[in-house]
Amino acid sequence: MASTATINGTTTAADPISRIPKKSKLPSTPHQFITLAEIVSEFSHHHPSVARINNGSFGSCPASVLAAQKEIQLQWLSQPDDFYFNHLQTGFLRSRTIVKQLINADHVDEVSIVDNATTAAAIVLQQVAWGFAEGRFQKGDAAVMLHYAYGAVKKSMQAYVTRAGGHVIEVPLPFPVTCVDEIVQEFRRALQRGKMGGRRVRFAVIDHVTSMPSVVIPVKELVKICREEGVDQVFVDAAHGIGCVDVDVKEIGADFYTSNLHKWFFCPSSVAFLYCKRSMESCDLHHPVVSHAYGNGLALESAWIGTRDYSAQLVVPKALEFVNRFQDGIEGIKKRNHQAVVEMGEMLAMAWGTHLGCPPEMCCSMIMVGLPACLGISNNEDTLKLRTHLRDKFGVEVPIYYREPKNGEVGPVTGYARICYQVYNKPQDYYKFRDVINELVREGFTCESLPN
Repeated sequence: MASTATINGTTTAADPISRIPKKSKLPSTPHQFITLAEIVSEFSHHHPSVARINNGSFGSCPASVLAAQKEIQLQWLSQPDDFYFNHLQTGFLRSRTIVKQLINADHVDEVSIVDNATTAAAIVLQQVAWGFAEGRFQKGDAAVMLHYAYGAVKKSMQAYVTRAGGHVIEVPLPFPVTCVDEIVQEFRRALQRGKMGGRRVRFAVIDHVTSMPSVVIPVKELVKICREEGVDQVFVDAAHGIGCVDVDVKEIGADFYTSNLHKWFFCPSSVAFLYCKRSMESCDLHHPVVSHAYGNGLALESAWIGTRDYSAQLVVPKALEFVNRFQDGIEGIKKRNHQAVVEMGEMLAMAWGTHLGCPPEMCCSMIMVGLPACLGISNNEDTLKLRTHLRDKFGVEVPIYYREPKNGEVGPVTGYARICYQVYNKPQDYYKFRDVINELVREGFTCESLPN
């Protein structure tokens, strides 16, 4: 993977987005790395009494990045005309340049900055819908996605592809999952179903890390299979990509790749990028919100969709500066977070007599942990009620997944907690969660007792 970029020195009050990205330069001696006390200070705005083990949903932004964002906001408010004409586009270019280096893209023109991965999905799926509307694809041609695709992406497939005449096929995935081969085999079967009756598989959307349940998907292998099977376009939805898993878009080989930067790369909400391979320029991608830059390329269209706050998208250099305060930068953060979440997940599974939802090598900075069967989690509504109960009564913030039991299962684990680990987390957060669940078990609690 190409080396990451960093910002040398500090930004000036007059122009907080004026620094040009240089090659990554980590501190030269260990004592210059961020200290535990500094980490605590950077995230002191987090609620002190809440075990916040759900970084995956909304991410986290350190105080130094928030301060830089406020500076940009004030610069805009103090003289918006000057900011619009002299700083906005150069700021976007700096953010795009950093992303280009982080993901090992060939050219900065392949990178556009957007609000979030959901917006990126709409951009890509919109042009798939045009493919059907303009006759490049035939009615009934197939599009493939994982059964565990993010809910908003599923809705986008319905809104753009199904409505345009496409036939959407979901890849059923096992859970718990025991090995990569289970996913690969199901994906191959889905592509064959897509070809039935003489259809073409025009499009595939593949998660890099599924959200719920959370599993790292073998994207490079699945993209390779798509190429072998003649799939026209491949889009990798990596909402949890940057800062959570290795991302090298040339190695992955997809036509489109998106990742949020506010989930695992410490940017404020909300900012993401969409990578489009240069060979796909003929796809005619456009931002769904049409403004003055329409027709000048997606990067410029996305950099102005009307008057709004663009500060989150311009503060990427400061987020990278924060990342590089840690030993080994983002690579070190990913490695340590993964080790810690596996350790905490195994500790919880042992305490509750359950199991993990996948092998450690198939998780990133998130892992699924089975909850005690006696909690009586019997449907999706129970997961929401229990999640609310844990938040409101015990100060534990964690999402819960319901797995429908298979026929013949005796005493199955039907509820799984998705725990996350980020640099601000402490083992005590997970001990608190462990003890709360143990307390509920001792009291004979079941989800049936919770009000609707």
